[in-house]
Amino acid sequence: MSYETLETEREGAILRVWLNRPERRNAVSPLLLRELGDLFNSLETDFDTRLVVLGGRGKSFCAGADRKPDPAAREAEAATSDRGRRWIGQLGRRACRAIQDCEALTLAQVHGHAIGGGACLALSCDFRIAAEDAVFLVPEVDLAIPLSWGAVPLLIQEVGAARAREILLRCPSLDGKEAEGLNLVHKAVPADALAGEVQAWAEDLLTRPELAVHMTKTQLRGYARLSSLGDATEADGDLITVAQRSETFRERFAMPPKER
Repeated sequence: MSYETLETEREGAILRVWLNRPERRNAVSPLLLRELGDLFNSLETDFDTRLVVLGGRGKSFCAGADRKPDPAAREAEAATSDRGRRWIGQLGRRACRAIQDCEALTLAQVHGHAIGGGACLALSCDFRIAAEDAVFLVPEVDLAIPLSWGAVPLLIQEVGAARAREILLRCPSLDGKEAEGLNLVHKAVPADALAGEVQAWAEDLLTRPELAVHMTKTQLRGYARLSSLGDATEADGDLITVAQRSETFRERFAMPPKER
């Protein structure tokens, strides 16, 4: 399959998936989210792929929402109806769920910025390796909207309720080492060592018996969902759509971070 916003590279059992909008610091767009969902869903019967590395081209992993969306994008056509707008509002959740449900192991390679939706994409991976100078930020509450994309229960599962509450409500900017201390990433290394560390982790994971790894990932996924006692994340798109109608959101979304 060919993609407009993604680039893929095959290296034996490893598939490298690059967010490929470097001129926008890989800011998320409806097309990027749809293509991510399509790609990860397509791996269900790709038995040659045992591990997927998700990274970003250019200066950042993913800088969050695109503040200058393409008005000619095909997804814009869907926004002409209520059902179409709801479909667009669920694209982020579907992309994250596709990454979480991927039959292969997933590993995020994070450098530069992982903001908002970018942090959600990284969080959806099984493993996360970051540069020490990477910047993690979940600014949604500062923007007058809730975090959506099904990321709230995922964040709680990964870092614990107390730290998730702090990250969501205080909106701290965290570097890679701070993120490692909170279990937001598994390891932080100097930026020039990031690619090598990711490769080392990938090669190490591939030394484990394939079927045992796959079945263990299935167990972990099942228990994570059991512990959540249900899934209310389908309402996330509706919550964000309502919140984006507020005047406060429109003002803050258009405002540079330092002025908020």
